[in-house]
Amino acid sequence: MTTTTPPIRVLLVDDQPLVRRGLSLILSPDPSVEVVGEAEDGEQAVALAHRLRPDVVVMDIRMPVLDGVGATEELSRTLPDCKVLALSTFDMDEYVVAALRAGAHGFLPKDVSPEDLGAAIRTVHAGEAVVAPRLLSRLISTYVRAPLDTPPPPAAAVTGELTPREVEVWRLMATGLDNTGIARSMDISHSTVKNHITSIFGKLDVRDRAQAVIAAYESGLITARTGSGDQAGGQV
Repeated sequence: MTTTTPPIRVLLVDDQPLVRRGLSLILSPDPSVEVVGEAEDGEQAVALAHRLRPDVVVMDIRMPVLDGVGATEELSRTLPDCKVLALSTFDMDEYVVAALRAGAHGFLPKDVSPEDLGAAIRTVHAGEAVVAPRLLSRLISTYVRAPLDTPPPPAAAVTGELTPREVEVWRLMATGLDNTGIARSMDISHSTVKNHITSIFGKLDVRDRAQAVIAAYESGLITARTGSGDQAGGQV
């Protein structure tokens, strides 16, 4: 007996009709995705999401009435199983970090390729973050205001229950290294890195890599001066 996996139900949200149409056309050939609705602002997106119950909302950041950050926050609170993938015209956009804080599972630029958009939707639907660490570090080092004129607080105050090895994994993650880069830097296996990251998420009470990196900057473990924006990207 063959079991067919149902397509991922997607709601498209953008205040420009041509953008919504373009995204719909990009996704239409992908049998794993079904566009179930479109919204032109965040308020309409929240209402449609409650009615249509999409698996993933592809959310523009800058919109009238209710912007993508506010809509993401509302969906994260009221429909936690609905994943939000934020879009922005600009790579360096303070609203992207705000959307990640609000509960978005990832960020992509609007000029993303059709293949990458489909892959990102599938990854977000699976509960993983879709933000390249290199890009995430650039965004956070620019827009997260960690104190730059004072040294970081003692490790114990920052990390709580994290072990010294987990602290180092967290620090390398925040500088922009992907799992392979962390494994190489620490001379440990890729699976060990993933185990450490899972433990870090639990101890820091963060949902994914994006929130863990934000926490590293906000705690003072790493600052904009020590972060690196030139490392290879990747995903957890």
